[in-house]
Amino acid sequence: MNNYKEKRVEILAVILLVLSMGLASVSVQEISAQESRTDIFLETLSLAEAKTKAKEWDEAALLWERVVELNPVEGRFRYRLATAFYNAKNYRKAIPAYEKAIEFGYGNPANNAYNVASCYALLGEKQQALEWLEKAVKMGFLDLEHAQKDSDLKILQDDPRFQKLLGITDTSKMSREEGWRSDLQFLVREINRRRYGSFGAQAEKEFDADVRKLHDAIPGLTDEQINVGIMKLLVRVGDGHTGFLGVREFTAKPTLTLPLKFYLFEEGMFIIAADPKYKDLLGAEILRFEDHAIAEIVQKLDTVISRDNAIWIKQVAPYRMRYLSLMHALGLISDEKKTSLRVRTIDGKESTIVVEGETGQTFIWNTLPNPETWINLPQTLAAPMPLYLKKVGTNYWFEYLADSKTVYFQFNRIRNDKQENFADFSERLFKFVNDNDVEKLIIDLRWNNGGNTGLLPPLIHGLIKNEKINKQGKLFVIIGRRTFSAAQNAATFIEKDTNARFVGEPTGASPNFVGEEEPFVLPYSKILVNVSNLYWQSSTPTDRRTWIAPLIYVPPTFRAYRENLDPALEAIINYRQIRSKNQ
Repeated sequence: MNNYKEKRVEILAVILLVLSMGLASVSVQEISAQESRTDIFLETLSLAEAKTKAKEWDEAALLWERVVELNPVEGRFRYRLATAFYNAKNYRKAIPAYEKAIEFGYGNPANNAYNVASCYALLGEKQQALEWLEKAVKMGFLDLEHAQKDSDLKILQDDPRFQKLLGITDTSKMSREEGWRSDLQFLVREINRRRYGSFGAQAEKEFDADVRKLHDAIPGLTDEQINVGIMKLLVRVGDGHTGFLGVREFTAKPTLTLPLKFYLFEEGMFIIAADPKYKDLLGAEILRFEDHAIAEIVQKLDTVISRDNAIWIKQVAPYRMRYLSLMHALGLISDEKKTSLRVRTIDGKESTIVVEGETGQTFIWNTLPNPETWINLPQTLAAPMPLYLKKVGTNYWFEYLADSKTVYFQFNRIRNDKQENFADFSERLFKFVNDNDVEKLIIDLRWNNGGNTGLLPPLIHGLIKNEKINKQGKLFVIIGRRTFSAAQNAATFIEKDTNARFVGEPTGASPNFVGEEEPFVLPYSKILVNVSNLYWQSSTPTDRRTWIAPLIYVPPTFRAYRENLDPALEAIINYRQIRSKNQ
């Protein structure tokens, strides 16, 4: 071993010496007759990675050149070479390396084209830089805001072509009508270049007709009504991630929302959390918004909610009906600052109350279970809080249920927790399962609306190889309408690769779906929108289901909710008994 280590050091030293002297004609055999080409390649690759990590760019570039010489077909090596040259400020040599990475399809081609544009700009070659920037935009480059401020492109920033490509518009001298029409034009351009796939012929005609209609109607519409028109255009794109995000951050005036949280159960729409001043409304059923029944409200909101499937409407509509300006623009309420609600309280009494909009808790989508200062119904009940409601704000956690020899694992968000990353958590979860008397593992995804799919392998691989738990009747997944995006991928992977049984209601997305977020701002109105461009084929190519459906269908009911019960968990705990009775 010592002789090998000494020889390895000698080889690496010779490699560096040869590269630093520029002796490209020296062959591998001349470096060491006793070492194979593969050994030399692997040693050079290792050293190139080390120099890259150390940000010693000149030496890294020399090493990556040698790596590429020994393996000219791997796009990753071309990209690493380009990155080393770029950081070493050798922009001329970085350009062909980036071009090769594009040719080989490595990484994001649009980003690599943008990098070529940056190199040309840094070399002072303005025309070439603009041409490559235009290529990058056409190829789907997304981060326009970064490009607008990127110092690499400084020589381009005063050029009108640069400003047009990146959507830089001086709206200060525009009239309201001009500004909104400018936004509409920019939005349509971004939809057409960003969206995954293309409209069919008929769908494109309908989309173009809607654009013309909105363009012509702008002078007679309020800002909120124009927003509704934009929402409807985004719905036409046809996926659940594409949508209007303006109510969250970029509206010109404060967004007024009702200080209440609604949920659509099988029995109807109920208030499940509220600001303390409305605590008497907890558990109340909403019968009407002014003169409109809940079914009519949901039907109207359906036109402005992007989705992958129909059940997603049940998840999103209760959030959207909190926004008074949206409800007013849809013609559902008469005043954008307040509304009257016809309610039936938990004791069965009906009354009409007026609720005013507030600005304090506008965007509560990921505030689970509700804002800290609010009260929710389950915490006011005498019965103990059920497991599925105890820690919905925690990314992931598990608990052992000794009576049923079950591990209950609630997976609420696919993000690394500060205290314990997900890979370590997964290792700890499976160690507990293997080391203890465990007969069932339940993975609860019903509150999980996504995160980073790249974090999932430790969980999926652990499930696949765990012979103790990866069996029918031992592995269960609870899914629901909020199971979306990366959580949909988790459900799809588990369904495809394990023996899990699914319980609950359908997922909020399709097994194969379009979904990614890279929001952008419309220059005049400053509202935020997203157009998805990434297709996730997480299931088979022929899987055209709109959702993953549960084997055991347990839709949420208010009867169970008001008693702090969890019928989905109960169905799993009793699964063996139910199955034996049916045999």
